[in-house]
Amino acid sequence: MNGPLDGILVVSLEQAVAAPYLSSRLADAGARVIKIERPEGDFARRYDNVVNGESAYFVWLNRGKESIQLDIKNEADLALLKRMIVKADVFIQNLAPGVVNRFGLNSEALRSSNKRLITVDISGYGDEGPFADMKAYDMLVQSETGLAEVTGSPQEPGRVGVSVCDIAAGMHGLVGVLQALYERTITGEGKSIKSTLFAGMADWMTVPLLHQEYGKKAPGRGGLSHPSIAPYEAFETGDGGKVVISIQNQTEWHNLCEKVLRNPELADDPRFHNNIERVANRKPLHAEIHAIFQTMDRPEAVKRLKEARIAFGSLNTVADLSTHPQLERTTVQSPSGPVNLVSSPVKFAGETDQFSEIPALGQHNDTLRNEFADK
Repeated sequence: MNGPLDGILVVSLEQAVAAPYLSSRLADAGARVIKIERPEGDFARRYDNVVNGESAYFVWLNRGKESIQLDIKNEADLALLKRMIVKADVFIQNLAPGVVNRFGLNSEALRSSNKRLITVDISGYGDEGPFADMKAYDMLVQSETGLAEVTGSPQEPGRVGVSVCDIAAGMHGLVGVLQALYERTITGEGKSIKSTLFAGMADWMTVPLLHQEYGKKAPGRGGLSHPSIAPYEAFETGDGGKVVISIQNQTEWHNLCEKVLRNPELADDPRFHNNIERVANRKPLHAEIHAIFQTMDRPEAVKRLKEARIAFGSLNTVADLSTHPQLERTTVQSPSGPVNLVSSPVKFAGETDQFSEIPALGQHNDTLRNEFADK
C-alpha cells in the first residue's frame, strides 16, 4: 500500500497488543511490515474466535502485514531474522524481559551493524529498576499505576474496558519511531527507543498524581461523575432516558441553569456558584439537577441542551456504537473473509482509507525465506 512511509521496511518480533498496535499503524502509513511469529503463531490469534473464526484483537492489529513463522531458538531461523534486520529501517520487539539479549537481538548489538536502524523495545517496566524482570500485562499495569483505583464505582475499583496500557505503549512507541525517522533524515543514524506499559500509563495518570502530591488527595472513584468538574455526569430524564452533560466554564453553567433547567437562581447559589464549590457539593447539585431532568422526557432535554449549546452525549451501549451515524468503517480481507473494521482515526484531506489484508499464519513463509536467503 502506498503512503508516506512507502519504502520503509519494518521487522517486528511481536505478540499480543502493544507492538502489533505500533507496527499496524506503520503499515497503515505505507510501511512494509514483516511480522515474525513463533511456530505456533502470535498467541493473540487465539484470544477468541468471534470474527468469522478469527480473534478480534488479531484482526484489529495485524492488517497490512506479512507473516513468517520463525523459531529464534533455531540457528538457521535466527540467522534469517538477523539478515532481515540488517536490511530493515525499524526493528520492533516486545518479548519477555531478557529474551532479546540471549539471542543477540538487543538494540546495541543490532545497531552496531546497521547504524540507520531504529529499534523499539516495548516492555512492562523497562530495562532498569526493581521491576525490570517482571512480566507485565494490561490489567496488571492498570492496577500497578493506580488507574484501577480511580476507575469504577465508589464501591470498588474497576478495569478500564479496553487495553489502555498496551495501547498507550504502542502509541508512544509510534511517536518515537516517527520522530526517529525524521531525525534520521538529518543525522543519517537511527536511534534506540524504549516504550513501557508502566511509563505510558503513568503519564496518563499525571492529573490524579498531581492531585495526590499537591492536593494531598487523589480523585475518588465516581462512576460516571468527573472527579474534578461538576456537573459532568449522567442524568436520567422522566421517561427513563439518560444524557451525559459536561459544564466546562461559568458561561456554560449559567446557560444550563437559565436555558435548560430554567432555574436561573441556581447559578448563583453559594453552594454551586463556581466549579470548586460544585465539586465540593456534588450530591446536592446532582439532586437539584436530577429533579428538573425528571420533569422532562429525553427529546425535550436534548432540545433544550442543543438550544443552550451545552455539551452532552448519550450513554450508549456497544450495540449503539455499531450503528452510530458518526462511525466510519473500512473493509479489510482476512483469511476467513472480509472484516468490517473501524476506519483509521487519522484522516488526510482528499484521501480514503485502504487497509491491506490480515495475514494467515505463515502466509509469507516461502517468499520471505527466498527473499532473505543467505546467498
